Amino acid sequence: MNSWLKWLPPSWAHGLAPVGLGIYTSFKKFPTREWRSFEFAGVRFPNPLGIPGGMDKNGTSLETWKSLGAGFIEVGTVTPYAQKGNPGTVIDRDWHEQLLWNKLGFPSHGSDDVFFNLKSQKSELKIPLFVNIGKNRTRPNEEAEVDYIYLADRFSEVADALVVNVSSPNTLGLRDLQKNLNSWLKKVIDASRGKPVLVKLSPDLSQEDLFSCLDQCEEAGCAGFILTNTTSQRPGGSKFPVEGGLSGKILTETSRNILKKSLLHLGPRKNHLLVVSVGGILTPEEALARLDLGADLVQTYSGLVFYGPQFFEDTYQREAQNRNIEQRVES
Repeated sequence: MNSWLKWLPPSWAHGLAPVGLGIYTSFKKFPTREWRSFEFAGVRFPNPLGIPGGMDKNGTSLETWKSLGAGFIEVGTVTPYAQKGNPGTVIDRDWHEQLLWNKLGFPSHGSDDVFFNLKSQKSELKIPLFVNIGKNRTRPNEEAEVDYIYLADRFSEVADALVVNVSSPNTLGLRDLQKNLNSWLKKVIDASRGKPVLVKLSPDLSQEDLFSCLDQCEEAGCAGFILTNTTSQRPGGSKFPVEGGLSGKILTETSRNILKKSLLHLGPRKNHLLVVSVGGILTPEEALARLDLGADLVQTYSGLVFYGPQFFEDTYQREAQNRNIEQRVES
């Protein structure tokens, strides 16, 4: 099904993908498989594969993602007030190198519209729903907590967990918020009415800054982390602009290493945290590898683009096959 995306202009493919997938799943639905199921903070995950923020910014296609077999869905990034994306070309790809570039910049219908989209669908969803929240670009960083506190309070009614996005490279100065999380994150957590709050971090942090962010978030009471967002790095000879974020194959090794380092740094503290790995997960084998490294959940965007809509079902089948192989070896 993803082959037709290859021949469309990138902006068209991005806009039409949810429509095309909706049509696809009206004819072919994948079940929500029960495998590696677990519960965290009262939220039950039937399986550990999910849709990341950025795919459904306004919560208009929840049933489509569920019909692909996802075990959970993340919507957003949502901003308090509606805002358009960045001007000019904001999305591109390299099919051969399996790279996706975007400079979207939190285009959002605004919190009112997204809230009612989610509220109208939540009772029928039956799988966990994360809401990714971010500040409006007109909100200065020194006042950013106002937007995050408002959104945490607003979406605590419909979200099973909230994701604080301070790591997108597409909103000017947003990543600077990673430097002083302990000055305002606890206020956001307090506003979430007991719902788990995760923080999404950048893959471009130094090891020292990564560990500092992990410690600040954990001390503030956050429930876990999403590792990682898109990167500002570029491969040699890249055709993509220096602005914006790159995802896909370039992130596979980086995101995997950040997961390893983060788990090692957290040590026993990991036992009460939820760790989500995302970035460069292009194959079912890579999804299973992240879980085997210690991630509780994994998300893929590029995998659905370059591998196809059967990604979640095929990952389950690989898992089932691996278990059968292990059982034969043990016997």
